[in-house]
Amino acid sequence: MGTELEWKLSVPDEALQDEILAWEEVRSRMAEAPRQYHMQTAYYDSEDRRFSARRITLRRRIENERSVLCVKAPLEGQDRHLRGEWELEGEDLEAALPRFAALGAPALLLEPGRLLCLWRADFIRRAALLRFADGSAVELALDRGTLFGPNASAPLCELELELKQGRPDAALAFCEALRARFGLTPQEKSKYARAREL
Repeated sequence: MGTELEWKLSVPDEALQDEILAWEEVRSRMAEAPRQYHMQTAYYDSEDRRFSARRITLRRRIENERSVLCVKAPLEGQDRHLRGEWELEGEDLEAALPRFAALGAPALLLEPGRLLCLWRADFIRRAALLRFADGSAVELALDRGTLFGPNASAPLCELELELKQGRPDAALAFCEALRARFGLTPQEKSKYARAREL
């Protein structure tokens, strides 16, 4: 099992995303040139919505040409920003559920029932790995696109910082610096949660 520790910030528009990516505090920490991905994400739940009721996310994401299946679940007694995360390459999420459970994902995945694709996101991600003096590393991701629910759609424009290595202290300080410099506000809800509300 992997763990995911990330912070999300709302960004008003794409022009401000460009400013963030060009900011010297970002550029000077880049370990590599930014990469760009076209992300098409489908979120699933059971007919009785038992997974979303327990804050478990079931997702298939196509990253350019690569199909990645993912399960995310809260970790008992942990910071709300920290979640368990399991990933497998593949096309069929429902068929992969026993494999996820065998890797340590919640046993709830093994309960019978059909999965339904209920929500989607389609967006462009620009991402770069940032390194800090304490040895930690963070992925900066700038996403823009559209969220789709059963009845409506909504624009998506945000920034994510995900801890990839080391302690979170430098990442937290950098997140606060971004907020102060660009007037950004925290985005408390995941793409999945926002799509569910549409």
